[in-house]
Amino acid sequence: MQTISSQQIQSVLNWNGVLDALHQGHSGSRPMGDAYFIGDASFGLFSRGVILPGMGAGVKIASIHRANGAADPPLPTEQAAFLVLDERTKGLVAMLDGPEITRWKTAADSALAARMLSSEHSEVLLVLGAGPVARSLTDAYLHIRPSIREVLLWNRTQSKLVAARSALEARNIRVRIVEGLDAAVAKADIIAAATSASTPMIRGKFLRPGTHVDLVGGYRPDMQEADCDVFQGARIFVDDRKTAAQSGDIQIPMQAGVICEGDIEGDLFDLCRMQAFHRSDGDRTVYKNAGGAHLDLIISQYVVEQLKSR
Repeated sequence: MQTISSQQIQSVLNWNGVLDALHQGHSGSRPMGDAYFIGDASFGLFSRGVILPGMGAGVKIASIHRANGAADPPLPTEQAAFLVLDERTKGLVAMLDGPEITRWKTAADSALAARMLSSEHSEVLLVLGAGPVARSLTDAYLHIRPSIREVLLWNRTQSKLVAARSALEARNIRVRIVEGLDAAVAKADIIAAATSASTPMIRGKFLRPGTHVDLVGGYRPDMQEADCDVFQGARIFVDDRKTAAQSGDIQIPMQAGVICEGDIEGDLFDLCRMQAFHRSDGDRTVYKNAGGAHLDLIISQYVVEQLKSR
């Protein structure tokens, strides 16, 4: 079994390749999988396993400890690995750096859906969060929507956004760190949230018609990045129905009677199999990116194949 580092992963990945691999991976059979979470908001042990016919199987194991971010010097809040099993022999093939795979597959998950769900004329991108996934989301959205002329960055601790702002400015991208979140929500064409919030930060009453809202951070039933008003009258999609149903972003509006299961128009498999997606200029779209081990598996298998071909 080979061990694949974050540096090796970075050396073979780009957005075109990752998005194509993810799209192709959603053209076949749906996955069989399950997950468990042990712990609470301070520390959690998280695992997901998947069998994806035609692509083998995989297991993710992650340790999530928020206090590490406040250490001096800061330590990773998530430490993880992803194991790939061969389709034919069912034997262990590779162990890949988990956070690096997560960074690519999470942003690609959102970008692949947004390529259909967001307006191709989107000009203002608002990103909530300051972690590696938030930065990766910014890159992925700039890749799929070259029409974006301004990036707004928001985080509770603004100092954590300075490096991200500098990196974007070095690419001659117009970028601002914003303090007033409601005003930024009202200005944005695309909103991508990658936070650990339990109290909703995106308020539906400030959204303009035609906005695309991408909810990425919440994975527990108590985590909610957008209030129930965001879902009112919106066209709702998820990446995986089973996984998304476990998140507060979906559970809480359902429990409040704002939406029902039938209001979810489709998942990422449905979107990838559509010949075309039709949206009007006034359609507000919401996408719940809840992840799933099949996404890790697709990208991990792609990395293994790319390294093999070198």
